[in-house]
Amino acid sequence: MKESIMNQEKLAKLQAQVRIGGKGSARRKKKVVHRTATADDKKLQFSLKKLGVNNISGIEEVNMFTNQGTVIHFNNPKVQASLAANTFTITGHAENKQLTEMLPGILNQMGADSLTSLRRLAETLPKPVGENKAPMVAVEEEDDEVPDLVENFDEASKNEAN
Repeated sequence: MKESIMNQEKLAKLQAQVRIGGKGSARRKKKVVHRTATADDKKLQFSLKKLGVNNISGIEEVNMFTNQGTVIHFNNPKVQASLAANTFTITGHAENKQLTEMLPGILNQMGADSLTSLRRLAETLPKPVGENKAPMVAVEEEDDEVPDLVENFDEASKNEAN
């Protein structure tokens, strides 16, 4: 009997520690402060103003390449920079896209490390059905070189003059 009284006293003591407000309030160990996104945005803009960032106009899109082979794509972002503080900010609607979705237009933006990940990605893609045929004979292309002259153009001009 004495043991059950001790347990009830310990239980009441623990319950009193958990309660944040007064009698009748919810029992929570820590108080959670809810912040709105606009408050965080205002603080961020104030900090950027302190750094002296300037708007950079004329940027149509921003692509950030991740290690997982995805691209964070911003279309018409607001770009600000402070060279003195070595700070760049990009704000706007961001989309996470796969590298394969952006491929034709993104090749000129890729660095050497991204090209190696592109090669790995190409190896993992399924091969087309027509590749199991015998390989075609390679045709040499000499588009970069000047073609050799077959005829003598001086003789043709002499014949026309006569």
